[in-house]
Amino acid sequence: MRILILGGTREARELAEKATGERGFEIVSSLAGRVREPVLPAGEVRVGGFGGVVGLRDWLVDNGIGAVIDATHPFAATMSAHAAEAASDLGLPVIQLRRPGYREQPGDRWVRVADLTAAAETVATLGERIFLSIGRQGVGAFAGLSRPWFLIRAIDPPTGPLPPNHEILLARGPFAVHDERRLLAEREIDVLVTKDSGGAATTAKLDAARSLRLPVVMIDRPPVPAGMSQVESVAAVWDWLRALS
Repeated sequence: MRILILGGTREARELAEKATGERGFEIVSSLAGRVREPVLPAGEVRVGGFGGVVGLRDWLVDNGIGAVIDATHPFAATMSAHAAEAASDLGLPVIQLRRPGYREQPGDRWVRVADLTAAAETVATLGERIFLSIGRQGVGAFAGLSRPWFLIRAIDPPTGPLPPNHEILLARGPFAVHDERRLLAEREIDVLVTKDSGGAATTAKLDAARSLRLPVVMIDRPPVPAGMSQVESVAAVWDWLRALS
């Protein structure tokens, strides 16, 4: 069975590593191509978009795909929706591998918001020096805020409009807690904005913010597409795959 893994995450790479070479499975991983130097998974890899639902559906048929695993970033809502629709149209089994979100701990000062627009509205009331740890996409939601200063951290430079007062810091995690504390202190950050991406590799900034008693604007995840089941571990996806074979 040929399996498409919609990837780009650590969990997707772990799954590809586990499944590649396993008898009965042929794995194809797909990366969106938004990062200039992505960490490549094991096995066959394609890079780039599909051209919407129709393009994905045609690609699945042309490449003899028997099942789809959505292991994209928890905020890749459009790709997840397209995967759910295309798989449903073709009657293909589909599942979403979505790592658990962050868990609020004693001492945290989180303000949960629904989306980037709400985050921009909220952050303007909380502080003057803002750390945007949301990746390069979505920064434009804060472009209209002329009063605060923003530290924008991303792997690649953001495109589109930016807030007038900002510094761009290009870096790839994981980051250590003491480094995150030093960054927050040196830049005199008084508010952290982040997405509820989950994963151990990016918790250091939350630990640092907690220790400094900084408020965190936490952007909630988009909902799972209708008709798509969800699991939270590579082991659970593996069980699902084995049941298909």
